[in-house]
Amino acid sequence: MLFVDREWRVAGLASRLHHAPVVRLAAHVGRRGLQAIIARPEKPLADTERARLFSIIQAAGWPIWPLLLCSIGALALVLERLSSLRAARVVPPRLLDEVISVTRASLPAPDVVNKLSDNSVLGTVLATGLRAVIAEPRITEASLRGAFESAGRAAVHRMERYLNTLGTIASAAPLLGLMGTVIGMIEIFGSQSPTGNNPAILAHGISVALYNTAFGLMIAIPSLMFYRYFRGLVDGYTLDMEQAADRLVPHLMRFVASRAPG
Repeated sequence: MLFVDREWRVAGLASRLHHAPVVRLAAHVGRRGLQAIIARPEKPLADTERARLFSIIQAAGWPIWPLLLCSIGALALVLERLSSLRAARVVPPRLLDEVISVTRASLPAPDVVNKLSDNSVLGTVLATGLRAVIAEPRITEASLRGAFESAGRAAVHRMERYLNTLGTIASAAPLLGLMGTVIGMIEIFGSQSPTGNNPAILAHGISVALYNTAFGLMIAIPSLMFYRYFRGLVDGYTLDMEQAADRLVPHLMRFVASRAPG
């Protein structure tokens, strides 16, 4: 019983000693002051992350600015190509079957052909063949295939728009990062002096070298991946348009044969 009573007293003394600074603080600042300290809002996490990002850019030095421009340009090009190279805007799945169904009995009117041309990239190619047959009732198969090939080359050029720029960014970003690395190394060696090293310049040179190398790779790797992905899409769409043109040529040649003089 005495042992339990002694432990209770020791615990009570420790509790009073633990809360003593809080009691003295409350007595010193008063009730309103203590409520203000407790209710003081913490710094938002977004502001902290923004300040950290700015500190990284500042530590990377001026060579980081070309890399930032490349990253903005690459992001804009990737978003634009993702929107433009959708299957619904390039090669709609049922478009060829609809064209064959519409032209089963006769050639369509010019306004229908114009709507087909505005439908998609494949629609532009198919509309070119329809216009060629409408404009030249006695067109040969070689001439019709030539019209499709010319329209196909224009369509491929349209689908490949901005891909060279994205590939250039993917190739140039590591070189820009390497340039920043060289500049950082120059600053590191420039901090050497007979009297000793300057730690601030040495640390800044290391930051410039490492940050620019990392940023260059961070920009180049996704850009190269999207460039390869878009190239694969264009190749697949080109094959689909070639097959659609090969299927439509004999269908359109029926109208040429039916209108040829007996």
